[in-house]
Amino acid sequence: MTEYEITQTLDVKGQNCPMPVVKTKQTIDQLTTNNVLKVLATDPGSMSDIAGWAETTDGVELIDQKEGDDVYTHYVRKTE
Repeated sequence: MTEYEITQTLDVKGQNCPMPVVKTKQTIDQLTTNNVLKVLATDPGSMSDIAGWAETTDGVELIDQKEGDDVYTHYVRKTE
């Protein structure tokens, strides 16, 4: 696993699609380049939703995703 420092944590637990992606975008837009956002979600769809959003969005990189007990954790870096 790559080492990275978490700049900010976003808790979107209990929110369903599309809110985890919407809130992730709003938060990442406020960060500066190379900052890493940790997103905590309970929506299983967030795994594919956030991955798809990061893949098609310039300036962000999905660096890791973890599936835990009822919580899905995403690590997104702002690249520009």
